Amino acid sequence: MWKWRDLIYMLFLVLVLVPIFIETVLFNYLLGNFQNELYAGTLIGFIMAIIFTTALYFIVLKPKGQSWKAVGLKPFPLREWKLIAVWTIILIVVSIVLVIGMSFIGVGTENSKTESLQSQMTLLNFTIGFVSAAIISPIYEEIFYRGFLYRFFSSRYGVLSGMLISSLIFTVVHIPTYNTLPVNFVSGLIFSWVYQKTGSIIPSILIHGIFNGIAVILTAIA
Repeated sequence: MWKWRDLIYMLFLVLVLVPIFIETVLFNYLLGNFQNELYAGTLIGFIMAIIFTTALYFIVLKPKGQSWKAVGLKPFPLREWKLIAVWTIILIVVSIVLVIGMSFIGVGTENSKTESLQSQMTLLNFTIGFVSAAIISPIYEEIFYRGFLYRFFSSRYGVLSGMLISSLIFTVVHIPTYNTLPVNFVSGLIFSWVYQKTGSIIPSILIHGIFNGIAVILTAIA
């Protein structure tokens, strides 16, 4: 039931308006006030979560009388817990291989996000970083990139094309954190596949949250 117009509106918001006005203008303003990149970045993530979900509801779902079930927010069979465990392990292993591979060509793991957390490591900052990465981001990102984008493209071009296109867009929005892009793309493929297999976005949210949570913990103890 979703139209190309719906996609264009949402992509314009995500790829143009949010990067310019939220991730650049508002972030610089908050950074100037907080003098803390972690706090400013976390608040920006929370604001983006509100914008993404609100826009998706009022632009895509509400006009068509749809509920959040249309983007996969619904229960899943308990037997799928095994699938969640397996794909979480697969994502971790593949990510380690990618990181090791990138290290051979001189690409490190450090970026502004990890440096910000490590340079200001307190229990409060760790908690803020963990909640942002393991709870807030997985929820709104999975709802949008898998629940909406993947379903939009897969319904028109098939599962594989839907996985590739939605994962590519998911990767692009993580620029300029270039050293995470290969992991972003692979994780996007896995999250899409799990959504396809379970029919619910919740398993993808759980895998995404567990993976990000582990990354934050490893950053904290590095």
